[in-house]
Amino acid sequence: MAYRALFVFVALTIVTSLLVLPKARGNSEGDALSALRRSLSDPDNVLQSWDPNLVNPCTWFHITCNQDNHVTRVDLGNSNLSGHLVPDLGKLEHLQYLELYKNNIQGSIPSELGNLKSLISLDLYNNNISGTIPPSLGYLKSLVFLRLNDNNLSGPIPRALSSISTLKVVDVSDNNLCGPIPTTGPFEHIPLSNFENNPRLEGPELQGLAMYDTNCS
Repeated sequence: MAYRALFVFVALTIVTSLLVLPKARGNSEGDALSALRRSLSDPDNVLQSWDPNLVNPCTWFHITCNQDNHVTRVDLGNSNLSGHLVPDLGKLEHLQYLELYKNNIQGSIPSELGNLKSLISLDLYNNNISGTIPPSLGYLKSLVFLRLNDNNLSGPIPRALSSISTLKVVDVSDNNLCGPIPTTGPFEHIPLSNFENNPRLEGPELQGLAMYDTNCS
């Protein structure tokens, strides 16, 4: 009987641990999105389905996952959200689309977004984001669309963005950027209208760059 009781105890322990493990282990993508939710004010309850107790966030509204249950899209454009972005977003390593346009998001762009190596589209336009454009965005070698227009961004346009060969659209108009406009790489084909209404931008950079103060702030 003692052996039988021991067997039952061990079996129950294993079953219990298997049931508890997913929540204890958590999901890094779910944790990252939960951190974002905590940082945002959501008067219209568009994030109501974001339940941090679920093993992964693929059943949440405004989230798209691939067949391996990795988050590939966050679609929260025009959702009446306020608050700020969080460094945890850099953990969404399979993310392709980060759509947070037309909200009231404030604060800065986390440099950790440079970890999103699969990102195709970064749409943060029409918010109240301030601070500088992180040079780390130059690591986004799959990026095609970068729309940061209609914010309160300051500082220079990082020349690191010139190394993104996939980049087709850059719009940083209606900010407070300063310094020269890059002209190499993808910037050869970006219209000047996408840089307008930045009173401190000094125009396209010239060969040698000697006349420009690239340490503007």
